[in-house]
Amino acid sequence: MTDYAHSGAAPQRRAQKARQLASYIWHRAITGTEVLAMPAPVRRKLARAAQVNPPSTEETWTAVATLLEEKDRWAARHPEHPAACRTHADEKLLWVKPPIAPWS
Repeated sequence: MTDYAHSGAAPQRRAQKARQLASYIWHRAITGTEVLAMPAPVRRKLARAAQVNPPSTEETWTAVATLLEEKDRWAARHPEHPAACRTHADEKLLWVKPPIAPWS
């Protein structure tokens, strides 16, 4: 049986998938840390929403988190650039729930 996740073409496919996911996720103002903290079912749903086949390895999600951090740093240095504008930041609440304060 072939191990496609670690074949010669896998890094290129993984990088392409990571870029697609990172683009979708970044526009929703989700950070790399938040992506890595998401449960696997939420990540799969997020990938499907991005019209990407859900990654089968943690390596891809780690690459997504790295790309998100890089884009955040770039956007901070170039705030006036059109590509630094998040187009769907209001959708973050669909994916990342704010902590609930306990009743006192």
